[in-house]
Amino acid sequence: MPTLSASLPPFPAWRPAQAGLLALLLTLTGHTSQAQTPRGSAGKTPVAATFTYDHHEAAMAFADDLAQRRGLDPAWVRAQIGTAQRLPGAIRLVQPAPGGTSKNWAAYRARFIEPVRLRAGQAFWLAHRETLARAEQTYGVPASLIVGVIGVESLYGQHTGTFRVIDALTTLAFDFPPQHPRAAARTEFFRSELEQFLSLTQRTGMDPQALLGSYAGAMGWPQFMPSSWARYAIDFDGDGRIDLFNSPADVIGSVAHYFQAFGWQPGLPTHYPVRFDDSRLDLSTLLAPDILPSFSLDSFAAKGALVDVGAARHTGKLALVELENGQAPRSYVAGTENFYVVTRYNWSSYYALAVIELGQAIEASLPPP
Repeated sequence: MPTLSASLPPFPAWRPAQAGLLALLLTLTGHTSQAQTPRGSAGKTPVAATFTYDHHEAAMAFADDLAQRRGLDPAWVRAQIGTAQRLPGAIRLVQPAPGGTSKNWAAYRARFIEPVRLRAGQAFWLAHRETLARAEQTYGVPASLIVGVIGVESLYGQHTGTFRVIDALTTLAFDFPPQHPRAAARTEFFRSELEQFLSLTQRTGMDPQALLGSYAGAMGWPQFMPSSWARYAIDFDGDGRIDLFNSPADVIGSVAHYFQAFGWQPGLPTHYPVRFDDSRLDLSTLLAPDILPSFSLDSFAAKGALVDVGAARHTGKLALVELENGQAPRSYVAGTENFYVVTRYNWSSYYALAVIELGQAIEASLPPP
């Protein structure tokens, strides 16, 4: 789930790839939780809206252009966009976090590595063990990572969003808050996602007026944005259709396919423990690339970041990943190329480590096969 900067809470599956997504980071890191929704079918829009887009000049011009470019019925496209309701809540939720908000990895982790999610994840794994094994064999992506993503994104389908997707995407495509530092880029992103959504629903026969998702338009158990659904969702249960609202097999296969498409390397750890040699520590240089792996093992060590013996034969690049803990000391790990791949689902190191650790904790709790 486009590149998302820290100024906008990162979405799981938002990018022309997905980026993915969408369990948004709480105030701790910009992530907000999503309310429960009934299996992707329409209900009441959670925020009262009185404005529709049928008389919005830019929206109707966009509808006509989209219809012409995509070969869609102009009246149908106009009707879908024109009946969309403006969601003030969505506009509010995409605003940057208040200045001075401190991040807290320990608090963020505790939100996801907790008994309810662990029990639900164990039940999900046991119910779909064979499908998870097949996805791991097919795509090389560990079952633990797949299970971790689905758990963080939607609590295994329990929380997939209560906003009509057509309302959310249209609102953010034409009423994205102009004071946002990246308003122009975000507006273009949401217009592209609205186009992808209408093309997807027209192609598949899904009702664009009925689908529910997050306030940013992410859908289903894995919270795929429409462009990610179009590119990476697969029919893993073989029934001839892709259903990320009701088919756990399609969800499992699609998440695995997503990570493979972004370069997941089978057998490569996501991260290693790291310790510092204070006598030569060059923290500013190590943190400059952020989470992009940029240092060889030797250059990492030369700048004072040392990994344990288990990583001594690592041949790829590393990134120093920094996690704030409020007023407590910060945490650090050495992220590999696979850690970076996990952040392509949601552009946040907090999210990535939570997904990884949730999946690992669930796997550790499983009874012997």
